[in-house]
Amino acid sequence: MNSVKPSRLYIYKFILLCYIYENQIHFFQKLYHGIRAGIRLILSSMAGEISSSEKDRSTNFQLPKGKRTSERAANMSTEGDNSNHVVPIIDMQEFDQDVEHYRKLREAAEEWGCFRVVNHNIPVGLMTQMKKVVSELFELPTETKRHNIDLITGSGYLAPNVANPNYESLGLHDLGSPQNLGGFFSQLDASPHQREILETYAQAIHELALDLGKNLAKSMGLVTDLFKEWPCQLRMNKYHFTPETVGSSGVLVHSDCGFLTIVQDDEKVGGLEAMDNLGAFVPIRPWPGTFLVNLGDVAKLWSNGRFLNVKHRVECKESSIRFSIASSILGPNEGVMEAPPELVDTEHPRLYAPITYEDYRKLRHTTKLATGEALELLRIHS
Repeated sequence: MNSVKPSRLYIYKFILLCYIYENQIHFFQKLYHGIRAGIRLILSSMAGEISSSEKDRSTNFQLPKGKRTSERAANMSTEGDNSNHVVPIIDMQEFDQDVEHYRKLREAAEEWGCFRVVNHNIPVGLMTQMKKVVSELFELPTETKRHNIDLITGSGYLAPNVANPNYESLGLHDLGSPQNLGGFFSQLDASPHQREILETYAQAIHELALDLGKNLAKSMGLVTDLFKEWPCQLRMNKYHFTPETVGSSGVLVHSDCGFLTIVQDDEKVGGLEAMDNLGAFVPIRPWPGTFLVNLGDVAKLWSNGRFLNVKHRVECKESSIRFSIASSILGPNEGVMEAPPELVDTEHPRLYAPITYEDYRKLRHTTKLATGEALELLRIHS
């Protein structure tokens, strides 16, 4: 038998090593993608993924009654890589099953001031139809949109202006008020179908807002229906992003004035960014079928400084039309806002002087302090 020459032996060894190395790479690549797919599957199952038949049925906008289940919930979409979402995720179904979920909610409120809500019981079909109605309302003639007048400053139509040439907004002061809703319909001459969608959405989102308010209070050890009497403002936003505006601001950095805001963000066009506790802005990526919740200045005042009033902004990332729908629990129409006695003690002295919501709104407006600094003007110095 002929022996293999040393030079050829080295070549064979080299080829064998290359083959082993290549297969190792393929193995680790497959392992990586397998782990990644597994994580996505776990997230999807936790959220209770909707089947295609359930999505079809979700166009029937009768809200489910009784105990919420995964099959009934309007769940998060599994499209895209949801592991990229950095803000905390709050599952609304978990509160009935796990008291530890209140601790998670409190941590999100204190450390982030914002969180993503899944399993919120609002059908995805209703969210889709609401966005369609919003798009139709913005297509109305400008003169018609101007009929959407303020009940309080900032509650009606905002046309593009020098400061925000690519932004316009429609709104009403209290979506929980049948009178306010009826007035909004009349102002914009809404069709019967549009009225039905708006009414159903308003009812569902108001219920969600009150649930969130109750759960936030319970996370602090309080049981209250306080927020039931507070108006819940609805704002519909449209951003006209063009190639020339890419890289610029759609809405400057600010904190919300009220207690909490539920945002139905555009499911395709991003741009929303929130400031983390290190002072850096992080992108809030679109996640269809979910809502983003931001806590505002009133939440910080009410919690005696424990909750964070998150600073956020909208940046133009691409040339596109971007919509968002924001529903905000503001503050009481009557009486002052202050931290409950249960949240004040020797270790946590009262931080802010009592003030009415209207006076605080005016304070923010006159001082032009839009990122929460107006609260410092109310600080009690011991």
